[in-house]
Amino acid sequence: MNSMPADAPRPADFAQVRDLAAADMQRVDALIRQRLSSDVVLINQIADHIIASGGKRLRPMLHVLAAGAAGYRGEHHTKLAAIIEFIHTSTLLHDDVVDESDLRRGRKTANALWGNAASVLVGDFLYSRSFQLMVELDDMRIMRILADTTNTIAEGEVLQLLNIGNADVSEAAYLAVIERKTAVLFAAATELGGILGGLPENQIAALRRYGMELGYAFQIADDLLDYTSDAGTLGKNIGDDLAEGKPTLPLIYALEKASAEQAQSLRHAIEHGGLDSLDRIIAAIGESGALERTRERALQHADAAREALAILAPSAHRDALATLADYSVQRTF
Repeated sequence: MNSMPADAPRPADFAQVRDLAAADMQRVDALIRQRLSSDVVLINQIADHIIASGGKRLRPMLHVLAAGAAGYRGEHHTKLAAIIEFIHTSTLLHDDVVDESDLRRGRKTANALWGNAASVLVGDFLYSRSFQLMVELDDMRIMRILADTTNTIAEGEVLQLLNIGNADVSEAAYLAVIERKTAVLFAAATELGGILGGLPENQIAALRRYGMELGYAFQIADDLLDYTSDAGTLGKNIGDDLAEGKPTLPLIYALEKASAEQAQSLRHAIEHGGLDSLDRIIAAIGESGALERTRERALQHADAAREALAILAPSAHRDALATLADYSVQRTF
């Protein structure tokens, strides 16, 4: 039940947004723990590791905030938020296997601790658990959105795999990947909040547009952090994207402006991976103006997300969504 009083102070930063959503998120976390439980010991071990690893639970938080902005006063948002988190977590388990990552949020990844096979299979368990929860809601429109979203995410994973090691990936191709991999789940989370609240279709569409733009901003900013943060703050190894041969936006922009010698180094890094020349690559990216240009692109999407909210009735929850648009590009981890 959303119980924020109408005259509550407007959230101005991420901590206040989290406070606004805290009561709902406590119920979501309790449901996640309950539904992660299994008779299979290994599933429980990996599930406990995932829960203990923390994370901001941003996607389920987006859903409960969107439901609040839509005036929803029921209980289904708790289950939908858990579904969204299960889908997201399953993609992380699979991503870490594909990327051969050993660090996430400053902790060893599940595949580093238990191996690739266990991580993939528990990821499958989370996918199937999310669909069990969907069926309990017994709403065909909601199930269709979530089924389509899950399928689109899988397409994004394959697209990204095809782009690895390809120094000729365009900005449009990069955006196609992050739309499918990241933005569609943000969009589903906020759209479903509007549907639960029974909003008019134009307002539901606005919430979906907000989520999509926020997803773009969040992922572009995340890719920027790979070259501007540090392992202690970011919770993963710096230069991981480069080591994996992922041509993210800072690299794409840098290639457009780099000197011939720098471009050769950048292309070699993308095509062959590895971090042998990381310092030189980061210097080349910085000199090209790619970091500023990437940050500006993220800000454009954050602005578009905030503008999409204008059609909604004023509320603390709507303001919290606007604050998250700012947070998406201002965060350092």
